[in-house]
Order: sequence, then structure tokens, then C-alpha cells
Amino acid sequence: MLQNFKKKFIGTKDFYIYVLGIAVPMIIQNAITNFVSFLDNIMVGQIGTEQMSGVAIANQLIFVFNLCIFGGVSGAGIFGTQFFGKGDYEGQKYTFRFKIYICAILTIIAFLLGTFLDTELISLYLNDTGSVGDITLALDYGKQYLSIMLIGLIPFAINQAYVNTIRETGHTFVPMVASMVAVFTNLILDYCLIFGAMGFPVLGVKGAALATIIARFIECFIVVIWTHFNPNINKYIVGAYRSLHIPSNILKDILKKGTPLMVNEMLWSMGMTTIVQCYAVRGLEVIAAQNISSTITNLFNIVYIQLGGSIAIVVGQLLGAGKLKEAKEADTKMIFFVITACTGMSVLMAIFGSLFPQIYNTEDAIKELATKFIFISAILMPVCAFCHSTYFTLRSGGKTGVTFVFDSVYTWLVVIPVAYCLSHFTNWGIVPVFFCVQSMEFVKAIIGFFMVKSNVWLNTIVKD
Repeated sequence: MLQNFKKKFIGTKDFYIYVLGIAVPMIIQNAITNFVSFLDNIMVGQIGTEQMSGVAIANQLIFVFNLCIFGGVSGAGIFGTQFFGKGDYEGQKYTFRFKIYICAILTIIAFLLGTFLDTELISLYLNDTGSVGDITLALDYGKQYLSIMLIGLIPFAINQAYVNTIRETGHTFVPMVASMVAVFTNLILDYCLIFGAMGFPVLGVKGAALATIIARFIECFIVVIWTHFNPNINKYIVGAYRSLHIPSNILKDILKKGTPLMVNEMLWSMGMTTIVQCYAVRGLEVIAAQNISSTITNLFNIVYIQLGGSIAIVVGQLLGAGKLKEAKEADTKMIFFVITACTGMSVLMAIFGSLFPQIYNTEDAIKELATKFIFISAILMPVCAFCHSTYFTLRSGGKTGVTFVFDSVYTWLVVIPVAYCLSHFTNWGIVPVFFCVQSMEFVKAIIGFFMVKSNVWLNTIVKD
């Protein structure tokens, strides 16, 4: 029995070396990014609750754009990974072109919305029922931050089109280096521009936004230059801009499979911000506490997020090569590995998570609330890890319609109604409301288990 368990769930040494070779650079990259984001959050928090809340709300809106870009490039990325798996670099080139197009379209839309509807969008998250903070000031700081951050949408979108394609080939080191350079640049500029250190002017939240967009341009520049100067590794880039052409059959397939994924990421990210908006009716202190909690949680979540993302690469390449049996076996082992690793992170977060809110210069009530949010997120982390892994399993086989139902439809038809009803129509405290909403991941995990077990995702979607 033990032997059968090991055979089914435990991989070989070479298997883990290969998986970790893909995942570790992404984990390091995101660990550094999230740690600097954490420090950035602390620095903004040092200048006031209203500043921290305004920036947090603006970042919720930026989060929607980021996820839309991720969905846009990922839809084509499903095909790009499988094209690379079968050695079809021309096919991969066409998927890269599609990513450039979709990123340009989404950036223009986001820029227009952020420019003309900034007050209306930020005001959705502001409610004066709480006991701390000035919502008028929070609105003003949020608008200041967002107006500058809109410029950073351009390098972010270009970078994602390139990085997503680079990762399809299994090369995750260069994006990691570019990200490391960018985040350390961001950290230094944050300190200088927020507080006016080293002779720079005191810019507050505007300084935080400027530091971020400068870092994004640097990261984008590194990735783009490396890609074009290494055509032997990035064979898809040769002649990528000589034509705007994408064969109609490939374009049709990408739109058919990729559109549900892009819409899914858009609706899911909007769903997450809607849930935050539901919490926000309980006051500005909830926004501030949730901002602290989510920043810490993101720091601990990077392991399962990036290991889950590596499932799409490893399994997608095997499916593209027509190795369905190997893909199924690899997927089972990787999901087990993700949950095991995440359980360890969950314990660490539960033990040490309460220390982080004490660093912030804000009210004690906000610190206490953030601590409780962090603990709830910690105990539910393994469940979230399993849901994340099943999502990327389904996506690797091109089942974007299924993932749409699994992710966005579930969020909007189940999670959001629960969050809305509990926050608006009950006298429950925000902590039990938060726990109940987050616990909806248990139902999603059960659905995901049966979807993966059905093998509906085991198929090759690229053609000769």
C-alpha cells in the first residue's frame, strides 16, 4: 500500500529537480516582489491611515487590469506552451503576436477608464460607517496615486507579453533577474520619494507611484533586450515584428480557447474587488486591515501560486508532445507536492503572521483586525492551494470554458452573494463574515477534485 502511494504521489529526484528548476526562479522573483511590496506598504502606512487606504483601493483597480492582462496572455500561452512542446516555433511566434495585440487593447481601455472614471471607481470602496479615518482624504490620495500609476500600465503589459512567452520555454531565470533589479530599484526610490530622503522632494503617495512605474520600465527594458539579443533561445522572436499576420486557424483557436480565459481572469479579479467592496461597508478600518492582511498573505502564498503556475508549464508541454499518460502522472505528483509545501507555509504563517501588523503605524483596532484576517487566511491556505492547482490543471489542457465556470461563475454566483448578504444584512462582526466568505473555497475544492479526476483536461489542442 505504501509502495502504491509513493508510486502515485511521489516523483523521482529528476522530476523534482526539473519542476523546481522552473518553479524556484518564479518563487524567488515573486518572493522579492511581494516582500518589497510589503515594505512599500509599510512606508505608505507610516504617513497615515487615509494614505494607506487610498493607495490600497487604487491598487485594487490596478489588480483588475493586471489580471486581465494575465488572462489575455495566458489564453494564447496555452497554445504557446504546447507549440513549444512539439517544437513548432512558428506557431509560438503567432501566439506571441496575439499577446502583443491583446495587451495593447486592454491597456487603452484601462487607461481611459482610470482617467475618466477614477472618482466613481474609488468611491465604490469608501463608506463613512467606520470609526476611523477620513474618506474624503482617502479618495484624494487614491486619485493622486492612480493618476500616476496609469502610465505604468504600458511597461507592465509589454513585459507580461514577453515574460509569459519566455516561461513557455521553461526559462524562468531572466524574468527573475529583471524582477529583482526592478523591485530593489522600487524599494530605494520608494524611500527617497515618499519621505524625501537623499535630497529628493517629499512626495508621499505620488512618490510611491513614481517609484513603481520607473521600476516597471526598467524591468520591461531588461526582458525585451535579453529576448531580442538571444534568438537562439527565443526562436519565436525571429521575425516576430516583420509581419502582423496570424493565420486564421490559429487566431480562431486562440479566440475560442483564450477568450473564456481572459474573461475569466477579468471577472475573477472584478469578483475579488467586489468582495473587498462588500467588506468595505463596515468602515475604513476594514479596508486598512484587509490591505495589511492581503499584503502579508500574498507574501506567504507565493509558494503555492508559483508551483501551481508551473503545473501549466510542465503538464502543458507533455500534452503538446502527445504524452497524455505522463501528463496525468506528473499532474498528480505536482498537486500533492503543492499541497504538502503549502501546508508547511500555512503553519509558518499562522505562527508568525501576527507579528507583521505591529510594524504598521496605524490604530490598534486595525492591527488586531488584520491579525485575525491573517490567521484565517493561514488555516485555509492548503484548501486554496488545491483549488489553484486544479485550476491550472484544467487550463493546461485548454479547457478554458470549464475553468471559466470553475473560477468566475463560482465566484459571482456563490461567493459574492454570500459576502454581500453577510456584510449588508446581518449583524455579524467582520471577522466571522470574512471567515465564512473565505471558507467557500472548501466547496470549490470538492468541485475541482471531481473535475480533475474526470480527466476532461487530458487532450492536445495544437495541430500540425
